[in-house]
Amino acid sequence: MGRGKCGFRFCAAEEGTGRQEQCEPEGPKQKKAPGKKKITKAERLRLLQEEEERRLKEEEEARQKFEKEEQERLEIQRIEREKWNLLEKKDLERRSEEFEELALLETCFPEAEKQKREMRVLAQWKHYTECDGSPDPWVAQEMNTFISLWEEEKNETFEEVMEKSKLVLSLIEKLKLILLETPPSDLDNRTVLQHQGSILRLQELLSLKVNVATELLLRQASNLADLDTGNMEKIIRDENVTLYVWANLKKNPRYRTVRFSETQIGFEIPRILATSNVALQLLHTRYDHITPLFPTAVTEEKQSSMVAVQFNNEESTEKANPEEKLLPEEKAAGEDEQPKPEQERELNFFQEEETKYEAPEDSVLQRTSSLEEKDPQTIQHELEMKLLSEAVTAAQLRLVENIVDMPEALETYEVDLCHFSPLGGVYHLDILELPPQCKPVKGWMLVEIRQEGLQKFTYPPETTEEPDSESVFPPIEVTLEIHQSVIFFERPKVVRWDNEGKAWRSDGISSVYYNREDRLLTFNMETLSPVTLIQDAHVNMPYQSWEMSPLGMDKVLITVKTVFLELQIHIKANLCMLASVKLKGKGHEFHLNGKWMAPIPFILALKGAGLNIFPAVYSHFYVVVNNKVPQVELKAYRQMALLSSAFSFGWSKWNMVCNSTRVVFRVREHLSEETEHLTWWLLMFSGDRAQMLKMQEESDKFSEALWEGTEFHSTLYHMLKDFASPVAMERVRLSDCQFVNSVCYMLLSIRVLSYS
Repeated sequence: MGRGKCGFRFCAAEEGTGRQEQCEPEGPKQKKAPGKKKITKAERLRLLQEEEERRLKEEEEARQKFEKEEQERLEIQRIEREKWNLLEKKDLERRSEEFEELALLETCFPEAEKQKREMRVLAQWKHYTECDGSPDPWVAQEMNTFISLWEEEKNETFEEVMEKSKLVLSLIEKLKLILLETPPSDLDNRTVLQHQGSILRLQELLSLKVNVATELLLRQASNLADLDTGNMEKIIRDENVTLYVWANLKKNPRYRTVRFSETQIGFEIPRILATSNVALQLLHTRYDHITPLFPTAVTEEKQSSMVAVQFNNEESTEKANPEEKLLPEEKAAGEDEQPKPEQERELNFFQEEETKYEAPEDSVLQRTSSLEEKDPQTIQHELEMKLLSEAVTAAQLRLVENIVDMPEALETYEVDLCHFSPLGGVYHLDILELPPQCKPVKGWMLVEIRQEGLQKFTYPPETTEEPDSESVFPPIEVTLEIHQSVIFFERPKVVRWDNEGKAWRSDGISSVYYNREDRLLTFNMETLSPVTLIQDAHVNMPYQSWEMSPLGMDKVLITVKTVFLELQIHIKANLCMLASVKLKGKGHEFHLNGKWMAPIPFILALKGAGLNIFPAVYSHFYVVVNNKVPQVELKAYRQMALLSSAFSFGWSKWNMVCNSTRVVFRVREHLSEETEHLTWWLLMFSGDRAQMLKMQEESDKFSEALWEGTEFHSTLYHMLKDFASPVAMERVRLSDCQFVNSVCYMLLSIRVLSYS
């Protein structure tokens, strides 16, 4: 054994061979590190057994925890169900009592109708005692006499006709209001036909008188000629009519632009007219006597037949398939069919109304008194429909719109008057043949009078040849001014009257340009004819939100917000007023602001001004609506009107979430400005049950859970009575019947629960 250079030992036996083994350091020899101990099979089985025992223990603990939680959940559900059943039982026990108390409050509706009848009788007597020479529109004989006497009057000037037209237009409006405001039980078919006939005769006679007066004016054209141009130009205005007339006396081919003095209204005429013996007339009437009186009306016979057929079909289907009573998911708005339960409820509701009208001799008061002889269940059913004034009942017929057929398909370019509304009156555009002029002869004025009267000039001329008509007979450019009394939210569409088809059409009009700032409309027409401006009748539907707040005893403010505007309606007693109009958040001065009117004239005035927030019979075909069962919606409006003197009601987003058999809205007590800070509550109402919801408007999920400490009630009145102050409930009981009736009518007309 030797030692190497590195200081390690090596074997001496191998020293001579030159081979060296691995050197080892000097010192004690090191031990090998112990390796990982091998797990035996028994140890492995023991570990697996321990793991299995731990898993089973955890599963058992989880099972026990789940069972405990399930038991707690079931116990909570049992308690809630018992509590719910107890509340339902309590609600059923006092339902008859609550409906009887509601019946006493709802006597305000027949009382309001009784007062209206007395007011109509008093108005007739007042008209009789005044003896002002004007006919009573209620008396057909007086109307016939008035029309006959006016027909006999000859050679009236245009100014005289305009003055007389004020009375004529007033009579027409009164006749229309008689047809709209008078309950069906007070008007028989013969009287209705008489009033409609009087309206048509007055309209035709007024148009005839205007034509005759225009002819008289044009006979004096040479005497009224302008010194500069040599042609006659005349403008005559009043609050209902504006006449622009121009007579081509010089026939100068270079004079092709007609602009009436101090206006931008006029014509751009082709050469053939500039050299012809013609007159141009633009007669703007703020009224519309061209559009049919009732273009979307459905006759009573057709409604009755449709209701009878559909109701019988539904009844037979229900007997054959009783399981179909379950409410399916609602179909999209605008479909031809509805879920059967909804349709059944609507038909039952409408059939009740038809049955009521079959016996007009039974007054509302008689029907109310007969309720005392019936059991509570029958009383509940009867009170739902028979304690309304007849005027409100007429308004509620809009709620059965889903049983009305889709409007028939129209011809190409024909205007659908269910979809669009004519606004701003009618612009009568005419090319007239200039009548023979008056000539002074030896102190006398001689004039040739033609038997055929005022004749229209045909343009373009009727010819069998077909040259390039656009170059030979180019269109006529017309510039109109839109009256300040009308609001257009979109660019107005110009349509012309087709006298043969008796309809408004959109063809024959081109190159339409609208100057919004100056309210000027320029367009080209192939031939002149009456034109009007139309706008989508549902441009402000559906509404974005709404609110109804009291302003004191028997005063309320209804606010409706749409995409384009915010409208506020003030109601007191039996009168309504447009409180404010905001366009794009800015106040807008309007001619209707501050004018108090009865509900129906007020609604007609707003619609005529373009502020249409009143759905019609066919509106659901053109607007995506949140359809509610008519009976539920009607009950909600009636009871909201009863409470409107002391409580505020408002829009809730959850009204869209719940199904069609229930409505959801916000409510709070509102007696003065100091109570405006009170919290809004969410109420859900199904027609025979009202409940306070635990969730808030800002909640993330819809829930029917009740607010702690609240109960079910059969009416909104008793629901709010639980937490309202005595002062608020006293104000409700003392509300004026005319005020409640007007609020109910306005809610029925706007339909905030279905169109927002």
